[in-house]
Amino acid sequence: MKYMLLITSAPIDSEQTGSQCTVEDWQVYDKEVKDAGIFVTGHSLADLTTATTVRVGPGGERSITTDGPFAETREVLGGYYVIDVPDLDVALDWAARCPGSRDGGSIVVRPIADFD
Repeated sequence: MKYMLLITSAPIDSEQTGSQCTVEDWQVYDKEVKDAGIFVTGHSLADLTTATTVRVGPGGERSITTDGPFAETREVLGGYYVIDVPDLDVALDWAARCPGSRDGGSIVVRPIADFD
């Protein structure tokens, strides 16, 4: 079964500190996921300042915002993995191993819907 691991960074505190994960931590995890044969796809997202938000109003009018998105939290979606594993317990084990789950970050695990 396929699961998406949504990687959310920890909120940045007043000293602007966040995750202590290194590039090497992510490279090791990438290799482990690929070597295990469960990797389907995954990407790191570009900086939030490059985001564009599209909303369509009730009359069909489109509005575009390039100065957000903004939320009540300072957490930021940083990327995702899609893995193919036997069940939720295995997906949760892989999520717990992800560097993004450390230092106040979190991994949201969601099954991929299959409409076939």
